[in-house]
Amino acid sequence: MSPADAIPGSASGHEREEVRGLPRASFTAWAAEAVPELGPDWTAEVISGGLSNITYRVTSPTATVIVRRPPLGKLLPSAHDMGRESRVLTALWPTDVPVPQVLATTSDADVVGAPFYVMALVEGTVYRDPAQTTELAVAHRDQLSDSLVDVLAAIHAVDLDRTGLRDFGKPDGYLERQVRRWSGQWEASRTRDLPAMDDLIRALDAQRPIGGEVTLVHGDYRLDNTLVSHDRGRPEVAAVVDWELSTLGDPLADLATWLTYYSGPGEDGSAVPVAAGLTAHEGFPTTDEIAERYAAVTGRDVSALDYYRAFTDFRLAVILEGVHARYLAGRSMGEGYNRVGHSVPLLVERALSRL
Repeated sequence: MSPADAIPGSASGHEREEVRGLPRASFTAWAAEAVPELGPDWTAEVISGGLSNITYRVTSPTATVIVRRPPLGKLLPSAHDMGRESRVLTALWPTDVPVPQVLATTSDADVVGAPFYVMALVEGTVYRDPAQTTELAVAHRDQLSDSLVDVLAAIHAVDLDRTGLRDFGKPDGYLERQVRRWSGQWEASRTRDLPAMDDLIRALDAQRPIGGEVTLVHGDYRLDNTLVSHDRGRPEVAAVVDWELSTLGDPLADLATWLTYYSGPGEDGSAVPVAAGLTAHEGFPTTDEIAERYAAVTGRDVSALDYYRAFTDFRLAVILEGVHARYLAGRSMGEGYNRVGHSVPLLVERALSRL
């Protein structure tokens, strides 16, 4: 997600400023029982207003926690389900997949205006800006890429029965359902006529691969949705965050999602406004090399990856159209939203070129 301006929540004395989306009185009353270590003397800042859910760092003299809630304003049906997101994090906490620990969750929309959850702080770096990855040694860029591949493989190897996630999504027809779902989301959020989108939806229906493996999928896997640790002298993924699109589905679609946002050295990532140029430096592998490494680690056949990449370009285009609609309605928090609408037709054309 794109970085948002930090919104201060502090003031002199015991007077505290309100932070949009996190009402002081009602959140403090709820946290007194749900997260008592926080206490009433807290301040908050938005660490990701992002292109979707809002993430706050909430700090007091006794604790620092992370609060995650849906965006402000009208939401699309089935979008931004905090219960699902907190459920998958709780299920993955004992596994090899690195995730933050969920501390508390509520479906009571009266507290902050929507369901939300609280998770423990994970120390690490979120790489969102190309200037940050410029500072990594060339060898560390390659090591970080390998860690990302290994963690994605671990997500796709999660034991669904042992974690209780067997019913986290429907086992069959993932691509068919996804194309249908996101086509409906397009109709619900579109702000303009875009005939090429109609062409793309028809092509995705006509060329859809049959079958496909079913695993847990993150749904929005990429470098800037992880926290990276350097504790062992090399960069490693310390936690994967932003699980709002997670479900049971085709692991190749998850790989393709990462590649939708990814651009290695010499590759054009201009259609995507999120983390553009983040991995375009020497030492990062190309998208083809990422796919080859994933295939080597998992043993999966990635020969149909072009279709999956077209599908994930399509899905991102729909998501960004919804973001653009919220921007036009004045419901966005943070920077970069004025550039999002321009990316939608570019992604549609890129998807059509893959089919």
